[in-house]
Amino acid sequence: MKILLTGASGFIGRHLLDALLDAGHEVVCALRKAKAEARPGTSQFIIDYNDARRAQDWLAALDGVEVVVNAVGILRESPGQTFDALHRAAPTALFSAAAQAGVGHIVQISALGADAQATSRYHLSKKAADDFLLALPTRSTIVQPSLVYGPGGASAALFERFASMPLIPLPGDGKQQVQPVHVDDVVVALRLIIESSSTSDTRIALVGPQPITMRAFYAALRQAMGFVRPARFIGIPMLLVRWAAAISSCLGRGFLDEETLGMLQRGNTGDPAPLISLLGHEPREPRHFVPRPYADAVATRAQMRWLLPVLRWSIALVWIITGLVSLGLYPVEQSYELLARTGMPPSVQPLFLHGAALLDLALGVLTILPRRPRVTWVVQAVLVLAYTAIITLKLPEFWLHPYGPVLKNLPFLAALWVIYELEDRPWNT
Repeated sequence: MKILLTGASGFIGRHLLDALLDAGHEVVCALRKAKAEARPGTSQFIIDYNDARRAQDWLAALDGVEVVVNAVGILRESPGQTFDALHRAAPTALFSAAAQAGVGHIVQISALGADAQATSRYHLSKKAADDFLLALPTRSTIVQPSLVYGPGGASAALFERFASMPLIPLPGDGKQQVQPVHVDDVVVALRLIIESSSTSDTRIALVGPQPITMRAFYAALRQAMGFVRPARFIGIPMLLVRWAAAISSCLGRGFLDEETLGMLQRGNTGDPAPLISLLGHEPREPRHFVPRPYADAVATRAQMRWLLPVLRWSIALVWIITGLVSLGLYPVEQSYELLARTGMPPSVQPLFLHGAALLDLALGVLTILPRRPRVTWVVQAVLVLAYTAIITLKLPEFWLHPYGPVLKNLPFLAALWVIYELEDRPWNT
């Protein structure tokens, strides 16, 4: 069977592409940018969804295609990516072209909540495409996944991170209803739908076996990752959550904005019976989301996603506070006295003191930047070693100070080494 798949590089699209190729289908991947090497069994159709709002933009991709699968979707808007363009305008143009080309079946991956009660722009844009598709004289299937968990998913990485924390933050009381489903069950269901010979239109929710609260979901996921200590939670007052969501909306970044918070508060549940009927068994429960042989690896990766930022910010604060202290919070005359004991001439003491303080501040700021060269950690280690060597030669009594001001350089150097070795690993995948 020849299938046109949009969103083949996305989370669900990647998994679905693997399943379709394994089943022996020929897949035309609609991509914004060409891949260097096309996979066996695939061909590429290069198209930008922002410029694909007319049916004729899609006709060249539909030659011989029997099924169209639209798997394009975004959770948040960003410059150049809007809900209206990616969820409504381009998909409706594709659906029109597919109907004109005589494609026998169109599968739209929509979203649970894209219904008559929808209020978010995300859901409303999905619903607009769904309604348009159902009005066409072509067989259509609209699948509405709930929260989809699986390897490589951005939401999965986020939930694993929170579930691995010793104190798990919850919005309010954490009783929001969700019904997470594993991506493997979603993909099997989609493949069966694509291969089905049914001629009737269908709308099916892809959900887990039963609704659970966010609190219960985190507890189950923590159990699946093999943590022995039970989940402990801290409820964040909803007023603070709403403020954080509002700030996130203004900044255009963060995992929770006003729209996603509204969708979470509404709940995300559906009837699992159609999916159970399709699969022939119940979908996987959250406590089985992580296969046991991989639990340790998943747990370690989840912990690294928050432990490394904690380590990085603590290192940054050491440099920043040290710089501020050297600029005047500590008596300057006493600083000059220490420099004099190292043999430094009085004429260069101010230059050295303020230069070193500004260097410390610069290193601290560089450390908290989202992207920084790996050599940052090497420079810091060299500077700490240099300070340690000078103190050892000129002020050796600080090694015997009861507060251990020089001894503390040893764990600090170890922290720099750890983050140097681990930070560039793909912990977020």
